[in-house]
Amino acid sequence: MHGRPRWLATGRRPAEKGAIVGQTILALTAQELDLWALVLQSRGVVMVVLVMLALFSVVSWYIIAYKYFALRRAARQSQEFMTTFWNSKRLDAIFKAAEGYPGSPIAQVFRAGYVELSKLKSDKRGEGDKRGEGESDSWLGDMQSIERALERARTAELTHLENMIPFLATTGSAAPFVGLFGTVWGIMNSFRSIGVQKSAGLSTVAPGIAEALVATAIGLMAAIPAVIAYNYFTRRVKVQAAEMETFASDFLNIVKRHFFK
Repeated sequence: MHGRPRWLATGRRPAEKGAIVGQTILALTAQELDLWALVLQSRGVVMVVLVMLALFSVVSWYIIAYKYFALRRAARQSQEFMTTFWNSKRLDAIFKAAEGYPGSPIAQVFRAGYVELSKLKSDKRGEGDKRGEGESDSWLGDMQSIERALERARTAELTHLENMIPFLATTGSAAPFVGLFGTVWGIMNSFRSIGVQKSAGLSTVAPGIAEALVATAIGLMAAIPAVIAYNYFTRRVKVQAAEMETFASDFLNIVKRHFFK
């Protein structure tokens, strides 16, 4: 003997009940699962995680903008200085012109080499024009002094160019894990709510899980631009480093031909 269908007891057919559940989900999505609403409704550890990720993102974007314009200016001024260098016949005139390119690492390397060369020439004049058996050793020592001055300047400029870029690498590697931590913590709170309310309904679970997933989403939003910018800036710095090394070699050859022959 068959009993009455269960939908007769409620007065609603299964299709009608499904439609009601769907409407409930849509209402929940519109009102409670909005991104900014979830961020503003976050509390405790999840809120701390979101604030940390926001700080990561803000600082990263500041570094991205600052380094973009700084490296762009360095490349432009280095190109202009190289044009001046190869078109000029006098090192003292190039030294004065280099003061107009404070953002060029190549100009700073030249200034360091020229200052060392001027100091050695001044010392030679003070000692008089002494030519003897130890002259070749003295020239070799002078060349090594200029080479060390160029290397020190190149290292200082490279350090300056790389300044702040490691923070982008830190953001790219750490932000997703920080966001994941916030997600795990938020899901734990969702399960705790299920236990307290004795209900596993969608209205109980969805807001907590959505709030938790927001932390991962914001972590990725902070990390992805940082990783892209880090790779871009690293390549630009390598190009500047290679140009400084090439210039230092050319400068040593010029000094050797004209001052130590």
